[in-house]
Amino acid sequence: MLAFISCLFIHSTTEAFPQYGQTFVIKQIIFYILGFSLMVGVAMLDVEQLKQISWFVYAGVVLLLIGLIFAPESIARPINEAKAWYQIKFLGSLQPSEFLKFAFVLVVTRVMEKHYTLTEEPSFMSDCRLLCKVAIITMPPMLLVYQQPDTGMILLYLALLAPMIFFSSINKKLLITVAAIPVTLVIGILIIYFQFHHIYQEELLGRLSPHQVSRINGWLQPFEYEASSYQTRQGILAIGTGEIIGKGYRGNDVYIPEKHTDFIFSTIAEETGFIGGSIVILLYFLLLYRLVVIVIKARTRFAYITGAGIISLLTFQIFQNIGMTMGLLPVTGVTLPFLSYGGSSLLSNFLLLGVILSFRKTYENYFFLSRDENYE
Repeated sequence: MLAFISCLFIHSTTEAFPQYGQTFVIKQIIFYILGFSLMVGVAMLDVEQLKQISWFVYAGVVLLLIGLIFAPESIARPINEAKAWYQIKFLGSLQPSEFLKFAFVLVVTRVMEKHYTLTEEPSFMSDCRLLCKVAIITMPPMLLVYQQPDTGMILLYLALLAPMIFFSSINKKLLITVAAIPVTLVIGILIIYFQFHHIYQEELLGRLSPHQVSRINGWLQPFEYEASSYQTRQGILAIGTGEIIGKGYRGNDVYIPEKHTDFIFSTIAEETGFIGGSIVILLYFLLLYRLVVIVIKARTRFAYITGAGIISLLTFQIFQNIGMTMGLLPVTGVTLPFLSYGGSSLLSNFLLLGVILSFRKTYENYFFLSRDENYE
């Protein structure tokens, strides 16, 4: 159903606004076929096989990220001031940072599982060592992505890793202490921004790139910084004018840059109204609910930690994308899973679904689970 909705409204958007140059529907169908094939391929693997390939996947993605730095523009052409894609004939572009999510899921869970296997009795120091291991694995590729720059992707990695760490056996007091630092920092920056914005604007935002500054200003004060908030204001207009039942198919007349990708929900809400938007959100709820059921039935540490990361990631993407189209959250370039046009995002999300489906295939074939595997 999501595939049908995606292709339907990508076609509607590109037909309504010829400046996009093509309909993109054929490519999206091809990406869906490729993605579904990848999902089935991963789902057919045993969990032990996923663990075995984890480091190879991680190394391959990191090499692709490093390659972007040295690749000529004929191979890796900058788009919107970001050098984050390899150009591939006939299919468009490949974004390695999208596949880093799949690599992180496998590698971080394997490191956590091995750590607890070798640790006889968890302690404060052993938990600190585990956090250091996770940081050593995740920080270098995250820094490579940050320099592209791609702040939205960094947020997705954090949305993936944070619940994985939380649902591991790390002492919760330690986690609260570590999490309190960035949370306090963000809250402090927001308070300073609103209370002393005009006085300390240069000092507060001076260390950020102009692109990041414009995104923050456009989010917090969209009607004061109109040049920085064009997408946000147009998204609000498109969704608002859809009202309850919408304007009808191909009735979207509010132009938004990247409307077929990041702002696809604006098209859906504009043409089908509140009712259509609610149906899309319901479909996402059913998808996430089904993933939760599969993970809970697996009843293993590997499944719980991995499932927590994947489900949290998809939830965050849905919440962030729909929120930014309404002006509730900043515009970050995060796509709407399985609806936005984009091959890399679609393929990576199918890979993540394949991991959870592999739990069902693996553990439903086991008659007995050992004490270590039966993770409550």
